Amino acid sequence: MTTRALPSVSAHGGLTRYLEEIRQFPMLEPEQEFMLAKRWQEHGDRDAAHMLVTSHLRLVARIAMGYRGYGLPTGEVISEGNVGLMQAVKRFDPDKGFRLATYAMWWIRAAIQEYILRSWSLVKMGTTAAQKKLFFNLRKMKGQLRALDEGDLRPDQVKKIATSLGVTEDDVVSMNRRLGGDSSLNAPIRHDAEGGGEWMDWLVDENTDQETLLAESEEKSNRHDLLVQALEGLNDRERRVFEARRLSEDPLTLEELSGEFGVSRERIRQIEVRAFEKVQKAVQKAAAEQYEPASVE
Repeated sequence: MTTRALPSVSAHGGLTRYLEEIRQFPMLEPEQEFMLAKRWQEHGDRDAAHMLVTSHLRLVARIAMGYRGYGLPTGEVISEGNVGLMQAVKRFDPDKGFRLATYAMWWIRAAIQEYILRSWSLVKMGTTAAQKKLFFNLRKMKGQLRALDEGDLRPDQVKKIATSLGVTEDDVVSMNRRLGGDSSLNAPIRHDAEGGGEWMDWLVDENTDQETLLAESEEKSNRHDLLVQALEGLNDRERRVFEARRLSEDPLTLEELSGEFGVSRERIRQIEVRAFEKVQKAVQKAAAEQYEPASVE
């Protein structure tokens, strides 16, 4: 998309120099971003595209750091994320009303995850979506259970993780053993072009930068808007049941709603299920129209 070379994690400077280099690129104000995106969209202005990409390299680096526990060279993970960023810039439509960072996060994560899946021999591209979800979420779940350094998981921990991620208990046990030994931040990185060292040496400032906060805020706001739009497709009774059962901090029981509407509890359950399916389909359709997913080849 752009002929200019982007900064890269080199053997000489390593990650620290790369992070210092990309911090030199200014963050864009909304108006600047919009005009640059229009110049690229309407006129194929490569300079505009380059500015859009470089202003979001810090976002890629931060997302890439979230995948540092898979034993892969940090520079390569960042590089793959940058490819996803360029794809996002190429397809970004500023007229849809959201910021590039919000849109690009989907592409960056997709590119990095596909790279990791290709690189790990233990996870084949033919695995199910649930197994991929397990692969990318097991460490997080173990952290929540404070079980990162305990070797094999206890039966109750295995059951909880399996239930939460929708996989079998055998899948959890097997994946945990395959990933064993990679969870420690003091584990040595293999001696490659990046100079080795420990994972702890490669951590960046944990304070969330403004761009990431903005992207996450806009993503949350966008999900809320999609839900509100989807609720408009429900009739009054469906909406009341859905909100009372699914959106309330103190959900009403089927018994309470059956008394309110003068119907059986089973009828309320059916209304809830139908309303949920309508909302789910509406949200998925609207999201698909907003975010063109990255292709998986």
